[in-house]
Amino acid sequence: MTALIDRIRDAHVAIRPHVMVSPLQRSDALSDALGCDLWLKCDHLQPTGSFKLRGATNKVRLLAPDHAEVFTASTGNHGRAVAHAAAAFGIKATVYVNDSAPQMKLDAIRALGAELVTVEGNSLNGELQARAEAERRGVPYIPPYNDYDTMGGQGTMGLELIEQADDLDAVFICTGGGGLTGGTGTAFKALSPKTRIVAVSPAASTCMLDSLDAGEIVETPETPTLSDGSAGAIEPGSVTFAVCQQVIDETIRVSELEIARAMRRLAESDRWMVEGAAGAALAGLVQAAERYRGKKVAVVLCGRNVALDTYLGALEMGRG
Repeated sequence: MTALIDRIRDAHVAIRPHVMVSPLQRSDALSDALGCDLWLKCDHLQPTGSFKLRGATNKVRLLAPDHAEVFTASTGNHGRAVAHAAAAFGIKATVYVNDSAPQMKLDAIRALGAELVTVEGNSLNGELQARAEAERRGVPYIPPYNDYDTMGGQGTMGLELIEQADDLDAVFICTGGGGLTGGTGTAFKALSPKTRIVAVSPAASTCMLDSLDAGEIVETPETPTLSDGSAGAIEPGSVTFAVCQQVIDETIRVSELEIARAMRRLAESDRWMVEGAAGAALAGLVQAAERYRGKKVAVVLCGRNVALDTYLGALEMGRG
């Protein structure tokens, strides 16, 4: 963790101006409704619409001086971030995506000049194929989470939060592969260990949470979820797992209805249109509200890249 916090500190300076310091805004309405002092970390306002720009930019800027091309795999947000960073540093990006990835995310990746390769199966299948082809061609592969430089970039969110509010009692983060949670949690354990890191996952895709329970990376059943950005299995041997074991203080599983209701609440209270992973983080706080009554907490709004029809459907689902 000492080496990782050094990477986070380095990235915190080096990724500017490509990555903004996202606002931390108090939600008066949600604070009143939930009985806590609630602040929203608005990383959905990043240029590519998600926190993934942090890790991708950090990794690409380290590779760009010696490489003309990079490979990656992504259901959307990471691929878009790598494509954006590659364009900024003047190198080529090839992105492997699974065949169920949202079309609007694929269109956004293509618009940034990246080459897309579609593969069948889940996101882990895409990661494995992309890594194998990159190794065959001798091209660097940028994992969406399983990489210390990528995790170091994601961890810059933790440093920002500490600079913006050094008295947080807890941070709620939607957790998929563990890059954002592990990186952000590392920053807090080093600089604000009293702050609890709460990992929230959709009940439809709980690989990291189940692996933490099991003490090793395990495969778990998956079903479709509004939180598509956090869905998928964890790559065997992922470096994020051991880090998450050290930094996560609490885990919460949320239903699709809870996610939809949280997305609707954010639209009503703060006029933010967010994707399901951001809704999941708020849904975790709603579920745990009694335990955090009177506490100062942050909820990470990790992305906004959601198809309009999906978003409208979530708002309708969350009406009840």
